Amino acid sequence: MSLKAIDERDDKKDKPLGSQSLFRGLQLIEILSNFPNGCPLAHLSELAEMNKSTVHRLLQGLHASGYVTQAPSPGSYRLTTKFISIGQKALSSLNIIHVAAPHLEQLNLEVGETVNFSSREDDHVILIYKLEPTTGMMRTRAYIGQHMPLYCSAMGKIFMAYGKSDYPDYYWQTHQQTIQPLTRNTITQLPDMYEELADIRKRGMAMDREENELGVSCIAAPVFDIQQRVPYAVSVSLPTAKLQQVGVKALMKPLLATAQRISQELGFVTHG
Repeated sequence: MSLKAIDERDDKKDKPLGSQSLFRGLQLIEILSNFPNGCPLAHLSELAEMNKSTVHRLLQGLHASGYVTQAPSPGSYRLTTKFISIGQKALSSLNIIHVAAPHLEQLNLEVGETVNFSSREDDHVILIYKLEPTTGMMRTRAYIGQHMPLYCSAMGKIFMAYGKSDYPDYYWQTHQQTIQPLTRNTITQLPDMYEELADIRKRGMAMDREENELGVSCIAAPVFDIQQRVPYAVSVSLPTAKLQQVGVKALMKPLLATAQRISQELGFVTHG
């Protein structure tokens, strides 16, 4: 099927009246977010499955609004820093940051390592708050706003462990192309993940044992709300060598205490 035919087919989809250009513009923004140095018009057209004239028209509108600009490479486009301002405003509107920040800062000072705070967005973890280590020189590659996979991150496994019981099956079926062994420790088989999730629920915490990046380990704990759901997770990241020195138990106590304090602020009540 030609790109033009695809465009014509897409026009017939059951979407709100007058919203076709909006959806397409947002699609281009999402694609461009993966190309910080710019994406050529032809390649952008292929990825979006739209013809070049449609893409060019939408880019002109986004450019006029200040969201897209031409990249140094001829014929390429990239997002502008206007999205940083919008993202910061969106994050600041999340009251959870104001609630959790004091507890996360206390944890950061207590353990001296990188502290992360995340929420779940569809089939991904999204990092919404991060504190750099107060001791040591290691800085993780994670950044606020970053989307991370569920299967190979400690916080991601928290969301899987405390989500619907049949969700891991769905996740494995729909993410076959993305579930890959990033390191020799990455869990890529569903039976192994079910064992891992059962252990997480038993211990009340999850670990990334160099499953995403060699040399870096992570310990995560769930944050419950008043409805006993787990909308957030908190974690501590550090070099594996240092984790072996201090021991998992030394980090677990302050991490779990932090998660519990935030949970209590959200109305969660521990029974028994």
